[in-house]
Amino acid sequence: MSEDAIISAVYASLEQVMDPEIPVLTVLDLGMITQVSVTEAGILIKMIPTFAACPAVTYIKDNIRSTVAHDLGMPVQVEVDKETHWHSNRLSVEAKEKLRNFGIAAPQVHNGEVHAEIMLHTACPHCGSEQTYLRSPFGSTLCRAIHFCKACGMAFEQFKPVE
Repeated sequence: MSEDAIISAVYASLEQVMDPEIPVLTVLDLGMITQVSVTEAGILIKMIPTFAACPAVTYIKDNIRSTVAHDLGMPVQVEVDKETHWHSNRLSVEAKEKLRNFGIAAPQVHNGEVHAEIMLHTACPHCGSEQTYLRSPFGSTLCRAIHFCKACGMAFEQFKPVE
């Protein structure tokens, strides 16, 4: 198998590795994979967590390693990429659609700086109304905030914009 074919197979395998907190998103949807390479020792995958203190990093690394090793039958090493940091603009278009369908508002696209005001204009994932307000900047996990929709009366979470 050529190196390009192996790398394509790795990305296909990574489509099965889901985020443990938002199980409708893969590590690819979240933009967590920064490099895939083939080495003499096997496959090297570099990834970044969505938060520096993410408690699930070891769990995610183990899932990546075991899934890709199982699918390709090759040794896999997974490292945290310390040269790249994650920001919410790394979410794919598909990820934002999956979030909305899951009932979580997607983060707004930002220009590199996130101010608290950006979270005040969050469309409801249930009805699409922008008549919402920020109820709490802290949700069930570090990456989420809680909003309320005045139009449909639903409380909902938002994946916070992160720079």
